[in-house]
Amino acid sequence: MAHYTVPVKPTPARPAPAATLVLLRDRPDGAFDVLLIRRHDASRFAAGDFVFPGGKIEADDNPDDAAAWCAGLDPARAARVLGLEADPRAALRYWIGAIRETFEEAGILLASGPGGAPVPVGEPRFTAYRRACHADNRAFWEMVRAERLTLATGGLVYFAHWITPDTQPLRFDTRFFAAPAPAGQDAVADEREITEVRWLTPRAALDASGRGELSLRRPTMTNLALFDGAASAAEALARLDGRPVSTIQPRVVMVDGERRIFLPGDPGY
Repeated sequence: MAHYTVPVKPTPARPAPAATLVLLRDRPDGAFDVLLIRRHDASRFAAGDFVFPGGKIEADDNPDDAAAWCAGLDPARAARVLGLEADPRAALRYWIGAIRETFEEAGILLASGPGGAPVPVGEPRFTAYRRACHADNRAFWEMVRAERLTLATGGLVYFAHWITPDTQPLRFDTRFFAAPAPAGQDAVADEREITEVRWLTPRAALDASGRGELSLRRPTMTNLALFDGAASAAEALARLDGRPVSTIQPRVVMVDGERRIFLPGDPGY
């Protein structure tokens, strides 16, 4: 009989709010890729792993005029989607944080300019904006206002909610979103938090992980599997329509001296 022990942390760390974004891009052969970024080996969390762009939600993601710069989503609807009706402003910041983090880490900006014009992210001034965001999160809103941008919040689909196990010293309460990658933009690692970017089909990423060629965390693998087998980015996103989102908090259990991770519904959870 297997011997189970659960590591106990006397005072679990409080999970910080976070958001992450799965970007999907169609390929010429009819399939589609998702964007994965490799975290720096010196990162405090998920060092060296391939993840989706994202990170901790900051207070600066929620200025008083935030909703005025968002398209297709208002605080009340955001709150209903996330089940945070008691604090609508807190809900909207998850969408904004996912967009900001994706711009900072991968250089892709889900927004439009005045009149719906594409955002010229490759121009030097946007490179400067991105560098400024690395130094101070408030620079993101300085960019939005200076360029009169409209954030494409309405295009992000909420589809998953994961909380880091309570045995971990660094924890996140993460909302997962998905969206089509904007045309004409490509990912470029920031060379600070992110050292590499890859566009891979979900199946290719999962297979590479199985061969030990790509380091993926459990939430990344589980969420990639949701898109696996879809014929296009549009079909993959359609799978999320109406999908109920339940909170997943894995448990870390030692089984006969081996560290195992169990999800809700697994035997031994």
